[in-house]
Amino acid sequence: MIELSLPTNEHTVFIPVTQSLQKTATANGWKDGILTVYIPHTTAAVCIQENADPDVVKDMIYALEKAVPWRDPHYAHSEGNTAAHVKAAMLGSSIQVIVQDGHLQLGTWQGVYFCEFDGPRARTFWVTFNPSGK
Repeated sequence: MIELSLPTNEHTVFIPVTQSLQKTATANGWKDGILTVYIPHTTAAVCIQENADPDVVKDMIYALEKAVPWRDPHYAHSEGNTAAHVKAAMLGSSIQVIVQDGHLQLGTWQGVYFCEFDGPRARTFWVTFNPSGK
């Protein structure tokens, strides 16, 4: 397992991590198999989403905020970050990406994002690799 770190400088932000993951795969000689990214936080997530048009990420943040507003009089969690927990649960804490010939196999418009919902914070995420049985 490899631990990668990143600071988040905004309350809610999608940070592209595709290049970091590709560098990690290359540096470790990972050729063919499955790369797994896991987020060990309850107020952050990971997703694969379009990376060509930055408005997609802006729209996702807007839609998540509209669906799960930061403040709601019905939230009971005493820390006041219920919305961050819900958004993280909606997107999920892990993804898998196929690696072939040392390259992440993402679609033309796809990128991997670390999704912060309770920042700014110092965050980590874990990466593992399971080689194929070639």
